[in-house]
Amino acid sequence: MLLAIDVGNTQIAVGVFREDNLIAHWRIATSVSRTEDETWVLLQSLSSEQEIKLKEISGVAISSVVPNVTAAFVKLSLKYLHLNPVIVNYKTKTDLVIHYDNPANVGADRICNAIAGYEKHGGPLIIVDFGTATTFDIISKNREYLGGIIAPGIEMSSMILHQKAAKLPSVELNFPDKVIGQSTEVSMQSGLLYGTVEMVNGFVNRINAELKQDAKIIVTGGLAKLVLQKLGEDFILEPFLTLEGLKIIFENSK
Repeated sequence: MLLAIDVGNTQIAVGVFREDNLIAHWRIATSVSRTEDETWVLLQSLSSEQEIKLKEISGVAISSVVPNVTAAFVKLSLKYLHLNPVIVNYKTKTDLVIHYDNPANVGADRICNAIAGYEKHGGPLIIVDFGTATTFDIISKNREYLGGIIAPGIEMSSMILHQKAAKLPSVELNFPDKVIGQSTEVSMQSGLLYGTVEMVNGFVNRINAELKQDAKIIVTGGLAKLVLQKLGEDFILEPFLTLEGLKIIFENSK
């Protein structure tokens, strides 16, 4: 079994694969103060509910954008599983060609998304990941990472509006029935969610114009299913894309 761990700025996605099947997955809050021992206890508690024995794990793969949390998972892997984890970064040997001014600046999660997305759908490809930031990654038909776009994420935007504007409340992230809000809460929901839909559609049109062809579009990340409600039929939901990319990279590394 493979333990796949994707450490984001806000949440950590954890998946357990048995051969090609994702048999369990969890999301936990990212905390730089949580030790490897605390993390092990938490994972054991989550896995026991699904009758998964972590001691049967035979491989660990990690993608992370939070170095301190990476270190805790490396210690966990060595101490409790006696395994050297595969840690994904721009130096990891893959067949993805990265066209970026500084390849070191391409996040490990974006590399995993690109690998899994191309493996499943080919190219050209646009991958939209709704996480702490909303990111767009563009992969060519020749398995090249062409670059991307980084925009504020929905939850981040909501939090900043609430924190920086004294009269703006914290709101639930649900699509309102109408774009024109008749209360502050509905107006914020419209701006956050319909604004994201318009941003995604606008960027997709501009990206396709630059590519001079229509790319397949994948959406992933914690809020992908919510936003997909108002996107077109051409958008493909892949909720576990990063974890699947970790599995592919781990297998190739062996």
